[in-house]
Amino acid sequence: MKIVIDIENEEPLFSQLIAQIKLAVQTNALSPGAPLPSIRQLANDLEINSKTVAKAYKLLERDKIIVTKGYRGTFVHADAKSNSATDLNAWTHEILAEATGKLRAAGVTDSEIRIAFQACMNNQNKQNIGD
Repeated sequence: MKIVIDIENEEPLFSQLIAQIKLAVQTNALSPGAPLPSIRQLANDLEINSKTVAKAYKLLERDKIIVTKGYRGTFVHADAKSNSATDLNAWTHEILAEATGKLRAAGVTDSEIRIAFQACMNNQNKQNIGD
């Protein structure tokens, strides 16, 4: 599998990396159980920051595209192909766009929506810290 990162592209580097790994899974260029390079190795190969690769791997692991097995390495998840069809970012955008539309229709200003959203996020973060 060859990964190519375009630093001139407006799409964030971690998103490019995620998209290419998902595409490799969908086209069977990466099969379940296949090993992936370490974060450090892939960052060096692509000449990008290791934090960028770590972020991509974390999101891919969240989406069950990859699985990290401690010091043994990172591998393609057994259900990666079916899981790669789900796009949480698109779903999140859809839900937020729907809610924003309803709020605007009710006369809520964009500023009020931003303030309410930030308050919700702050409240959620406080609840997660206390758990």
